[in-house]
Amino acid sequence: MAYHSIVLGGAARSVLAFGFLLAPLSAEAHFGMVLPDTAMVGKDADRSVDVTFAFLHPFGQFGMELVPPASVTVHSGESTTDLTEELVPATVFDEPAFTASVPLTRPGTYTIAMEPEPYWEPAEDVFIIHYTKAAIAAFGDDTGWDAELGLPTEIIPLTRPFGLWEGNVFQGIVKSDGAPVPFAEIEVEFWNDAGVSLPDELMETQSIKADANGVFTYAPPGPGWWAFAALSTADYTMEQDGVDKNVELGAVFWVNVEPWP
Repeated sequence: MAYHSIVLGGAARSVLAFGFLLAPLSAEAHFGMVLPDTAMVGKDADRSVDVTFAFLHPFGQFGMELVPPASVTVHSGESTTDLTEELVPATVFDEPAFTASVPLTRPGTYTIAMEPEPYWEPAEDVFIIHYTKAAIAAFGDDTGWDAELGLPTEIIPLTRPFGLWEGNVFQGIVKSDGAPVPFAEIEVEFWNDAGVSLPDELMETQSIKADANGVFTYAPPGPGWWAFAALSTADYTMEQDGVDKNVELGAVFWVNVEPWP
C-alpha cells in the first residue's frame, strides 16, 4: 500500500540526490491532504481561506492519524509565510487532523505546502515523507500559478491548477532536486465527497506515467478536487529500532476542476 502526504520543507532536502526510484503502486493509496475550502476567491470575497490538513484515502473517504506537521508554509509572489504554529487541531473521518486560516493580502496565486513528520509504516517497512501542495487564486488574479518552490521532489504545474473545466486536461512536470524525472509514475485519486461508486477497486487509484521529459497529462472525468502523487525512494535511510530503513518521498499536488454548466 502506498502513502502520500501534503507537505513542504525540512531537513530531508539536503540529502535527496540523484536517484529517483519508483515506489510500488497500489489500488489503495493513502494521500496527505491540503484542502482549501475554495480554489478561487473573488474580488469581493473574504480576505482569508480555511484549509484542512489530513492523512487519508481520498476516494475511500477514511483516514489515518496526522501528527503535527514539520512545517506548513504559504507562498505568494516573493513572500513566504510560516503557518506551522497557527495550526488548529481537528478531526477528519474521526482521525487527528489540522486546520488553518490562510490570510490573503494581495491578488495572485497562493501556494500552500505542508511537510509532515516522517511516518513509520510497518506494513511497508518504510518511512514516508511526502511534499504536498495546493494552489488558490485570490481576488480574480492567477499570477504565479506555475510557481516552483524548490522542494526535494515536486510537481510543477504546466496547466493552471484551478479554474479548469471538467474535460480539460491537467499537465505537470515531476522534478527531483530541480531536474525533470523521466518516466516518473504518478498516482491520481478523486476526493470522493460525492460518494461515487466503483465498478472495480482497481479504478480507485489511477496510475499514469510521465514522458521522457518528466511531463504527464491527465483528464479528470468530473468536477471536484483531484490529488496527483509522484513517488520516489530517497538515497538516505532513517533508523527504526536500531535498523536503517528506506524513506519514501512523495511529490503531491491537489488540483481543482469546475463543472461544465
